Amino acid sequence: ELQTIEQDYPQLLTADSPSQRVGGVALDSFSQVVHEVPMLSLDNAFSNEEMNDFERRIRDRLNLPDNSEIDYVCEPKLDGVAVSLLYRNGLLERGATRGDGRVGEDITANVRTINSIPLKLQGDNIPELLEVRGEIYLPRKGFEQLNSKALEAGEKTFVNPRNAAAGSLRQLDSRITARRPLTFTAYSVGVVEGELPDSQAAILQRLSDWGIPISPYMATVLGVQACESYYEQLASQRAALPFDIDGIVFKVNTIAQQRLLGFVSRAPRWAIARKFPAEEVSTRLLGVDFQVGRTGAITPVARLEPVFVAGV
Repeated sequence: ELQTIEQDYPQLLTADSPSQRVGGVALDSFSQVVHEVPMLSLDNAFSNEEMNDFERRIRDRLNLPDNSEIDYVCEPKLDGVAVSLLYRNGLLERGATRGDGRVGEDITANVRTINSIPLKLQGDNIPELLEVRGEIYLPRKGFEQLNSKALEAGEKTFVNPRNAAAGSLRQLDSRITARRPLTFTAYSVGVVEGELPDSQAAILQRLSDWGIPISPYMATVLGVQACESYYEQLASQRAALPFDIDGIVFKVNTIAQQRLLGFVSRAPRWAIARKFPAEEVSTRLLGVDFQVGRTGAITPVARLEPVFVAGV
């Protein structure tokens, strides 16, 4: 409700609003990077009805007739760490974390150790300045190998691939990062000085032509019903994928329409993340402790048998 109010009345949005609180804060151990174009988060949808509402809002803003089909790009939502890669004249100049969306950390030395990230782009018509945005993550096979080596060395293992990827990128010694089987997949661009195609899918294909990895599962579809079909298809393949995903991202394909739709304070109006249902498991209630606070309020605290759920 608060986000809706702030969207309808932007003058009421303040820096200390709860809607602005979510996000990491850059640490002093790395130099800070200010994102010229903020790295925004995505709004979520958890049902077909919310996807229909998403498309309805797009139609209303673009004044599209009900019988027209909107072109969407569909991609798996990788469960990793969002990063920005800055290329100047085709050469990798800087890598940075998302941070709080406006200020991230300079992790150039670490991203340079990832083999799937080209240090130099190949091909023609490469923009003078190109900011590539994407996800760094650990494939499942690499995660298993990493934990196997940790066990052999008597070291602590990682709980899930996302934590392992985040921890790897925050190593001050890039030699440690180099030993982690990280990989990268691009999903968008930020600052660009030069010409790019006029659709999201064509931009990603152009990045691929220059040597930047994109998702092999990317698809373009017409209409929200086709988006739902893609979602169901990937959901059925989720367990067999070589990496962890927590949903599907849908973006309006036409760049001109993206610009018309614009942004709210923290998310684009032309994209949404359709999340998979939360993982649920059962556990045992071992007991209940009753704690008395300083004001005399009594709070019951459940003691549960530990259980592994959603990677923690």
